[in-house]
Amino acid sequence: MTVSKTSATIRYTAMRLGIFAGCFVVVAGLVQFGVLPKGLGDSNFIWVLLLAIVISAPLSFVLLRRQRDEMSAQIVGKVDSAKTRLEANRAQEDGVTQ
Repeated sequence: MTVSKTSATIRYTAMRLGIFAGCFVVVAGLVQFGVLPKGLGDSNFIWVLLLAIVISAPLSFVLLRRQRDEMSAQIVGKVDSAKTRLEANRAQEDGVTQ
């Protein structure tokens, strides 16, 4: 099954946002129940946000390896085809000039 670059990118991004949202909910719950500290003063939201980012980044790196590789392979394929078209255009222009 071939998937276009756009859908692979959208799928990876959606999954990455999903992991972040899950981490955010878990961290917010842990802060609310007092398992994790609430931060300083009114910084509770920023504290929860930063903790969720720090936790979700390595999770995404490990859990989304296959999707990241698929997206990368599709992007490389598109870049290679663009380079091939560019070289073909250059060769055609060189043939017209000479």
